[in-house]
Amino acid sequence: MMVDSEADRRARGRRRLVAFWVPLMFGFMSLANAVGRPQLAALRGVDIVQLIATGMCFGVALTTLIVYLREQRSS
Repeated sequence: MMVDSEADRRARGRRRLVAFWVPLMFGFMSLANAVGRPQLAALRGVDIVQLIATGMCFGVALTTLIVYLREQRSS
């Protein structure tokens, strides 16, 4: 049985944090770009909520696929 060292656990934790921060940063850049457009003012609240919900669904699906593929590779 192989025991992970403290350094290995920290490195793995940092990789997980990068996987969180990079998409978040791109999401904020995209949001800042969209807020500056006049077309956004023409959207209704319902449309915005639907777009957010759609993005969340795609995000959950992509995350699930990535977790599944990573588990398959480690097996």
